[in-house]
Amino acid sequence: MSIKKYLNFIKVEHTLFSLPLIYAGVFLASEKLPPFRLIVLVLFAAIFARISAMTANRIIDSEIDKKNPRTKNREIPSGKISYKKAAIIFILSLTGYFVTAYLISEFCFYLSPIPIVIFIIYPYMKRFTHFAHFGVGLGLSMGPLGGWFSVKNSFDGILPGALLSLFTFFWASSFDIIYSTLDEEFDRQNLLKSFPVKFGKKKALFYSLLLHIISYLILFILFISYTRSLISLIFLIAVGVLYYFEHMFAEKDVELAFFKLNAVVSFVIFLMVIGKGI
Repeated sequence: MSIKKYLNFIKVEHTLFSLPLIYAGVFLASEKLPPFRLIVLVLFAAIFARISAMTANRIIDSEIDKKNPRTKNREIPSGKISYKKAAIIFILSLTGYFVTAYLISEFCFYLSPIPIVIFIIYPYMKRFTHFAHFGVGLGLSMGPLGGWFSVKNSFDGILPGALLSLFTFFWASSFDIIYSTLDEEFDRQNLLKSFPVKFGKKKALFYSLLLHIISYLILFILFISYTRSLISLIFLIAVGVLYYFEHMFAEKDVELAFFKLNAVVSFVIFLMVIGKGI
């Protein structure tokens, strides 16, 4: 039960959003199969970064979570995990992240604080801007760039990695809008900001659709410029189909639209990238 409690606290399953895209960045930058050592180090860096980000989010939002009926049973508000233990988890995971980044390369180590700063800032954004969703998108968009830099260790020829990162920015911002519809009334009553609070649910979902369309156009540019192959085309089409179902279920089943379908989207993008040249 104790292990389950901590796994639920860090939401390790949410790594399914970011990990395939991080590896997509790795394989997009690689001309051949990356070394096994690099693949393992990237995995640990991604896990440590995810734990750091989620723990920071849980600590920063603990007072808000305590008031929200949907989140009041989370580990910190419910008292299952103390602030002290959460802080220890954050420090240990952050240390693991920086050490792993250094083992990948000094270049990655020097850039490694940037995602952490974003992860710490974005939970505060809903307190003062309706555009907080883009903070989530910016945080997740660092993953593909991190994968790219782990191979290239420079900014040279960064355009493919930048396109994948830009896709992730609009894709993640879009699905965070869908997720935020769960808390529309609570956020409005507690003076928190989001697209559903500002525009209402239907209009917010329309903006989510627009962001998904933008992300798909960027993905199409990546396809025609760098990954063009029959296999990649099949997975590109699959992303469009998944987007269709995501918006079909956005109002009826947010869990399906937000988590399950987007986890599949992330994996399909990875398959699209490794299908280049096939």
